[in-house]
Amino acid sequence: MKFLEEVHEDIQTVVRKDPAARNELEVLMCYPGVWALIWHKPAHWLYDHNLKLLARLISQEARKSTGIEIHPGAKIGRRCFIDHGMGVVIGETTEIGDDCTLYQGITLGGTGKEKGKRHPTLGNRVVVSSGARVLGPFKVGDDVKIGSGSVVLQEIPNGCTVVGVPGKIVRRYGENTDDLNQVDLPDPVDVEMECLRRRIVMLENKINQLAKDSQKPGLKEVKSPEAGKEDSNKDKKEEEENDHEDLQYAK
Repeated sequence: MKFLEEVHEDIQTVVRKDPAARNELEVLMCYPGVWALIWHKPAHWLYDHNLKLLARLISQEARKSTGIEIHPGAKIGRRCFIDHGMGVVIGETTEIGDDCTLYQGITLGGTGKEKGKRHPTLGNRVVVSSGARVLGPFKVGDDVKIGSGSVVLQEIPNGCTVVGVPGKIVRRYGENTDDLNQVDLPDPVDVEMECLRRRIVMLENKINQLAKDSQKPGLKEVKSPEAGKEDSNKDKKEEEENDHEDLQYAK
């Protein structure tokens, strides 16, 4: 009975949260996120009772039919809503609280090959937007919103909104923190070209200044030691040639 109650809760959650859902029958028939959770419930029970191979087989069948990969070891709370769902990956030691919303293409994964807890723990009412990555064994607090395409690598307090790569907190309980406007971020190529342009201008100014200094009266030309050696050798060679010509003339 508990299984059926939880499934019904999941269906009602979709009807409540998705304006495209017309009725419960449509949700049951057409929503892969609901079916991924239906498959996960028995798979997780089997995994907890040390029937891990059978649990993995069930999760693989669910992955084939829904496009959503949930490891049977993951713990998922009640009224979870996986919207669209294609490409969702939820790792073995992931824990998800109640009333969370997960969009397509998200990853709740680990950052290494160590055993034990290596995946994130999501609090209640967390929203993970499409394409986001939450990687590592840390806690994401209650009422957190993670923006599309964000990469979260550290713990997030309650009530925060996180965006960017790596994830940066831009709001806390509705109040703005430091702005992070993804649209107006500078182009790294343009920044590098501007640095090169400024350096070229600086070098041109130095060359022009050296040229002006060399034209001032009373300034001696400064030569490097190598240049001085070359001039000395050249003078010796010219003297030897002149002596040789004088000797030939004398004969």
